[in-house]
Amino acid sequence: MDATLQKINNLRDLLNRYNHEYYVLSQPTISDFEFDQLLSELKSLEIAFPQYSDPNSPTMRVGSDINQSFKQIKHKYLMLSLGNTYSEAELSDFYERIKKTLNEPFEIVCELKYDGTSISLTYEHGQLIQAVTRGDGEMGDDVTANVRTIRCIPLTLHGNYPDLFEMRGEILMPWSVFENLNKEREEQEEPLFANPRNAASGTLKLQNSAIVAKRKLDSYMYYMLGEQLPADNHYGNLQEAALYGFKISNYIKKCSTLQEIYDYINYWDTERKNLPVATDGIVLKVNSLLQQKQLGFTAKSPRWAIAYKFKAERACTRLNSISYQVGRTGVITPVANLDPVQLSGTIVKRASLHNADIIKALDLYIGDMVYVEKGGEIIPKITGVNTDARCLIGDKIKFIDKCPECGAMLVREDGEAGNYCPNEDNCPPQIKGKIEHFVSRKAMNIDGLGEEIIDLLYRNKLVQTSADLYKLKLVDLAYLDRMGEKSGRKIIQSVIDSKQVPFERVLFALGIRYVGATVAKKLAYSLKNIDNIAAASLETLTTIDEIGERIAQSVYDYFRIDKHITLIENLRAAGLQFQITEDAFEGYNDTLQGKIFVISGVFAKHSRDELKSLIERYGGKNAGSISAKTDYILAGDNMGPAKLEKANSLNVPIIDEDTFLNMIGEL
Repeated sequence: MDATLQKINNLRDLLNRYNHEYYVLSQPTISDFEFDQLLSELKSLEIAFPQYSDPNSPTMRVGSDINQSFKQIKHKYLMLSLGNTYSEAELSDFYERIKKTLNEPFEIVCELKYDGTSISLTYEHGQLIQAVTRGDGEMGDDVTANVRTIRCIPLTLHGNYPDLFEMRGEILMPWSVFENLNKEREEQEEPLFANPRNAASGTLKLQNSAIVAKRKLDSYMYYMLGEQLPADNHYGNLQEAALYGFKISNYIKKCSTLQEIYDYINYWDTERKNLPVATDGIVLKVNSLLQQKQLGFTAKSPRWAIAYKFKAERACTRLNSISYQVGRTGVITPVANLDPVQLSGTIVKRASLHNADIIKALDLYIGDMVYVEKGGEIIPKITGVNTDARCLIGDKIKFIDKCPECGAMLVREDGEAGNYCPNEDNCPPQIKGKIEHFVSRKAMNIDGLGEEIIDLLYRNKLVQTSADLYKLKLVDLAYLDRMGEKSGRKIIQSVIDSKQVPFERVLFALGIRYVGATVAKKLAYSLKNIDNIAAASLETLTTIDEIGERIAQSVYDYFRIDKHITLIENLRAAGLQFQITEDAFEGYNDTLQGKIFVISGVFAKHSRDELKSLIERYGGKNAGSISAKTDYILAGDNMGPAKLEKANSLNVPIIDEDTFLNMIGEL
């Protein structure tokens, strides 16, 4: 090997070791001055010999002041969120469900839930090749250049690591860094960050990695994914990851009983306040990877993990007034305006009151001293009133009966908690809210159209429905306030690009009540095009997996309103995708065409979610409950006795996993 390259490699190895000792082990063995001298020597060599440059060199930790844009990357493995629980009773329910489903011994790994922003790191041959944010769980932003500046994240691994794998973790801003950053911003009269989580998230998305490097972000890794992992259990993989150079929490514990879990939670509920970074709960995961696979996933979260949130902090402050907000679906949300108060590291001035029933139950008066909590909610909520402090109070608060925006009489349907404005086609917040939803990232992903610009377009009568976006011309935009030709061109191009957005996201973008991204995908893949969905009966809709009577009724009603049909026809004329393309069905066939399956039990070769995907890939449909229309029960171990009894009473055939795999030719 060339002597210069050998020297460069030796310096890199040495600096990587010193970085690990300082930022991960907190056991530095050289002074900062000595470290900087070595780094300066390496930097000089890399400048003199650019042919030996390496994106994972320790010199890349300082970042670059060259702006960058973030490319969207599809996650190899979905980054799902965790279900939350707030009480020991709910935690017990989770534990008992695991126990009943597995029907065998299992361990739960307890970890601190660090309050930061999630990241997925990909390593190939021991080198960091990509860092991607959670995004919407399916797609995230490539922030590799910024993550390379975080000194506790290894750029090059050591030890006996897999050739290709992912590490998931949390990017954090320590309390001390957060406080200093806000002090600097206050001195420069810049807006303050609300909490360390927001500061970490905002820093990671800066387009100047040199600034990111100065923010001194931290991280903890909490999960390993890949085809050839070092251990068959979660705890073992984390211990191995620590040997590779990753920063892994020292406070992870394996628990074999519910009482051990409670003890862990009770200890950290107090002790967490002494940690240098923010935490907001405990994460519990089934340790065995095989058992994780058996338990599978729901549409939004794994069944083998849950987050226990610590009880929210509470503050007391004065209620000054109530405002009423109108959402895109017309739901009216009352918001309390308060005297500013410090709560969980944030200055709180507003709190949600949710609905009329909450206001009535609290018996609120203007001027009341109220208790405010921030239990896992973005907007804090009022949980009680200090009635002993009542003096010089104003009027009793009564929920409004007319829309504060358009004056329409509010409606409340049976079984619904909220009041809503039915004037959806003439109520400005609803019209603008639907357009904001339409252009959002998970829907049509049209850049440059934030809340303010949409309001500007609406007030100038350029856009009254989502379809009007496709009629916009550059001349319409260029002369608006706060809008120049460059911004206008960007919006026009993004509108044109959105015509390639796949059908399931177009369906989600329509904003049909109760139809989220997952339900939209189920509808699109089951019924193939917008015309089939529009013509579907309630009975047909309820046979689709995860679509119950409420969602089915909402979808059915949506397509019975003339203005909605007109909107769809205008969007179709603009060139949007209103059917599933053949490419989307690559690998699919009709072996199970028209067959309805109900899945029950635990399986050896596939998770329940994988089996559902196979059913859909081969043309079948999944149903949540057994009926006379069910063609097969796909049963694994521990099938529910109620389902077994109903299947027998209706003479529905029960097949095992191998029989099913034979049916589709995959065994």
